[in-house]
Amino acid sequence: MPGLLHLDASARSRSFSRRLGARFADGWRAAHPGARYVHRDLAADPVPFIDEAWTELCDEVLRRRITDPRRYHEAVGTPAQRAAWAVVEPLLDELLAADVVLVATPMYNFSVPAALKAWIDQVTFPRMSLPGTRFVVVCARGGTYLPGTPRAPVEHAVTYLRDFFDGHFAVTDVDVVAVELVNALVDPALAARRPEHEASISAAEAEIDRLVAASAAAVA
Repeated sequence: MPGLLHLDASARSRSFSRRLGARFADGWRAAHPGARYVHRDLAADPVPFIDEAWTELCDEVLRRRITDPRRYHEAVGTPAQRAAWAVVEPLLDELLAADVVLVATPMYNFSVPAALKAWIDQVTFPRMSLPGTRFVVVCARGGTYLPGTPRAPVEHAVTYLRDFFDGHFAVTDVDVVAVELVNALVDPALAARRPEHEASISAAEAEIDRLVAASAAAVA
């Protein structure tokens, strides 16, 4: 049975990343009735930052040459490590059970929110791979960071996530839907660019619907 893990990272309860992430999740669930679905709101229910005991688990995973995530529990030894593992285990189980991971996030200060980075740190171990897992990233950005624009070089949200999924999970199957110029709604200096923002929203919705339709066709 397919499964979807849906992560929300925006500090705003009515953000564009949440709205568009929900559009994908609703469409995907309609196309996969009865499928597993887990929604984790990383802003409303933050994941703790990693601590020293977590780093000890990583060291032991390396020392024992454990590459199967389902065997990471073998690295647990001390009471502190057991406490660290109690945080990791449910997060890792959700990740391993998912065929599709939906990451709905804003770009804050050129990168991903700390809430999302905390989740990434908790579930990531040395020499880990997630073969067959598909990632969908829905990202909302205040300005425009598309290729060829002046600020493209400082886009470290989508770029970071792509590099991370490839470098740590060995996953290159990443679909990205980005909404640009969200700040045009509040910043007078960007008011003239509001039509570009609205066009970006329309394009993002169309892309999400296309991804959902493709997902439905794959299991038809």
